[in-house]
Amino acid sequence: MVIKFAEEYLRELYIFGKCSSKKHRFQPEIVGKYVKTINILESVNSTKDLYRYNSANYEILHGNKQDLESVRVNDKYRIIFKSNKVISETEITICDILELSNHYK
Repeated sequence: MVIKFAEEYLRELYIFGKCSSKKHRFQPEIVGKYVKTINILESVNSTKDLYRYNSANYEILHGNKQDLESVRVNDKYRIIFKSNKVISETEITICDILELSNHYK
C-alpha cells in the first residue's frame, strides 16, 4: 500500500521516532509498535491482506467513524485510516493515516 499521513506528527513519529509537537508525545514502546504496524501496512498490497495479521486486528469501523478502518498498535492504541483503491496494472491501495488514538480514552 502507498501510505500518506494526514497529520505531520504521524509522519514525524514514523520517520524520526518522535515528534516536535508537545501535544503528541508517546512512550518509546508505543512508537516502536507504531512504526512496526506502519511497515506492515506498507508491505501488503490491499486491505484484504491485513486479515493475515491476527495481531493487527484489522476492522472496518461503524457508527460515528463510518467509512474508516483501523488496525491495532497494542491493546490500548490503534491507527485509524481511510483506504482508497486505485485500479491499474496492479491493485494499489492508498492509505491515509488519520490518527494514532488511545482506544479507551
